Order: sequence, then C-alpha cells, then structure tokens
Amino acid sequence: MKKVFGRPVSLKDKPFRYCPGCTHGVLHRIIAETIEHFDIHGRTIGIAPVGCAVFAYDYLDVDMIEVPHGRPPAVATGMKRSRPEAIVFSYQGDGDLAAIGTSEIIHAASRGENITVIFVNNGNYGMTGGQMAPTTLPGQKTTTTTQGRDAKREGNPLRVAEMLAALEGPVYIERVSVDSPKNVITAKKAIQRAFKNQIDGTGFSLVEVLSMCPTDWGMTPIQAVDWVRNHMMKYYPLGVYKDNGAGVRHEEHGSRGTGQGARVKD
Repeated sequence: MKKVFGRPVSLKDKPFRYCPGCTHGVLHRIIAETIEHFDIHGRTIGIAPVGCAVFAYDYLDVDMIEVPHGRPPAVATGMKRSRPEAIVFSYQGDGDLAAIGTSEIIHAASRGENITVIFVNNGNYGMTGGQMAPTTLPGQKTTTTTQGRDAKREGNPLRVAEMLAALEGPVYIERVSVDSPKNVITAKKAIQRAFKNQIDGTGFSLVEVLSMCPTDWGMTPIQAVDWVRNHMMKYYPLGVYKDNGAGVRHEEHGSRGTGQGARVKD
C-alpha cells in the first residue's frame, strides 16, 4: 500500500506540550515538511530564542541553537557567514522579534543577510503570562493592559511585514495565517519559498504568521480562530509585501547585496 501521509523525518516523535489551540505545532510540522521537501535535513540549523518559540528545539530534529532574547538574527548572521553551506533559520515570537529584538531584525534585513526568518505573531507575550506585546491590537486586553491597549498610552501596534518591506535588503516578505486548512497550505508555500530563497542564495526572507494563543487571550480555541479572522487580519492583512523574484545571489564566500525592483503590496 502506498504511504500518503506520515511524520516528517525532521519532526521528533514526541507529544507537544503547547496549550490547546496553540498553532506552534502546526508551524513545526510545516518547517519539518519543508526541510524534508528540499532534502536539507543534514545541513539545517535552527535558532530559537526565549519564549514559547524556544520549544522548537524539543520537536525539530535538526541542530538548534538557543540564544538570548531577541538575538536570533544576529546569531543566524554569524552562523550563516561562517558556514555559508548551511541552511539557517530563526523561529521567533512577537515579544522576541518585535520588542527586544527590533534592532537585530531591522539590521539583518537591511543588510540582506541570506537567512530565513519565521515570525510568529500571536499578539502577546505567551510564555510569561500574556502581557502586551508590540503587536497587541488597539483595545485588546492583556495582563498589562487590563482595560485594553490605548494607543495614546501604550503606542500603536508594530506592523513588522510592512516595516521590513520598506527596506532595500529583503528579497521576500509575506504575511500568512494558520487559522484554516486553506491558509495553512498558503503558509506552507510561503515558508517553502523562504527556504528556497536561501538555498538559491537570493537573500533575506521573512514569513510572518498570524497565530492563535487561546490560553493567554482567555478564549476557547474556536474563539481564538474567530479573533484572528475578525480582528488580527483586519489590522495585519495577509499577502506578499515584497518579492524581488530572483533577487541577488549570495556567493558561497558569504558576500551580500540587495535586490532591486521590489513588488510591495499595501
């Protein structure tokens, strides 16, 4: 009998410890399937920071490096430049990438480093108790904005995809979601594209993923899906924000460049 579905070799055979309705597990499988699709299991290196994203090292059966909060792009840069034959990706939450790690992600993107970044946007600090993150929506209640986020007091949410797409360095920026089977398929295609760009040496790619966090949102998993569709997607529209096509090839010795002719969507 032909086998049509199974566990990817890069995904460890162990139960997930994430909260019910959390979609980190979906993303782990997509990444593992992508690694298998491109047959890069033996040369893939993942970078995991502080936060729920750090548990990626428990489930992805590739070399993983745990780094200080917000520093994955800096470590990924050093790893990729010292080992240009490796496929290096960072897996980061919004409390990590869009807060303490803002400087690192902006400058790595601006330099056009030939790395892949998976950015999980669930609108709060998940591991530490649901505090407000830079991506928390206006009016959204968290443990540190109990009356709802007030832009006059806490500032406006940070739109990472739009911000990085304005830079010359990145070759590919897309925002996706994992709220439905259709969108999971789209997310997988985007993540595969981001890895393929690195394999081809075209430069910096980031995929932002709108993800559910039912426990810290104080919702059921079904309510969390509705929140993503009815609230997050309105503030963070899905789509390709930059696509330079072939981009500029990074040679094996680690030279860098920026692509031209970006296609930016509002």
